[in-house]
Amino acid sequence: MFKILGIDHIGAAVPNLEEATKFWNETLGMDYSGKETVADQKVTTGFFPTPNGAEIELLEATEPDSPIAKYLEKNGGRAGIQHVALRVDNLEQALADLKEKGVRLIDEKPRKGAGGAMIAFVHPKASGILLELCQHD
Repeated sequence: MFKILGIDHIGAAVPNLEEATKFWNETLGMDYSGKETVADQKVTTGFFPTPNGAEIELLEATEPDSPIAKYLEKNGGRAGIQHVALRVDNLEQALADLKEKGVRLIDEKPRKGAGGAMIAFVHPKASGILLELCQHD
C-alpha cells in the first residue's frame, strides 16, 4: 500500500499568469520560483512555495484545447482551484492500488509534470474533485 506524504500543491487556473503572479508575489509577498511550460499538458505554470512545504501552482493555458482553457471557459473566464495534488511515496504503487479498488483514473501510468515530478491524475468522478498524485525523487 502506498502512503500519502502530504499536500504537494494546490493548482489554480488563471486567465493571465503574469497578472496573477504579481498578486501572489508583490501583494502577498510570496516567493516565486519561476514559470515553466509543460508542452504535453498545454500549460505554463508558476509555483509559489509556502513555509510548510506545499506550493500554490498557477496554471495558464498555452492552447485553446488545454484543460485549463476548458476550465476557464466553463467558469466564465474566472480563476479558480482546478486541482489538489497529494505527494505520495510510490506513484506506481498508488495507481495500482487505486485501480485494484476500482477507482477511475485519468492516467494509469505516471508521466512527467512540472518541476521534474512524476504525476498522475485521478478522475474527478472518484472523489468529486480533480486529484493529482505526485512523486518527487
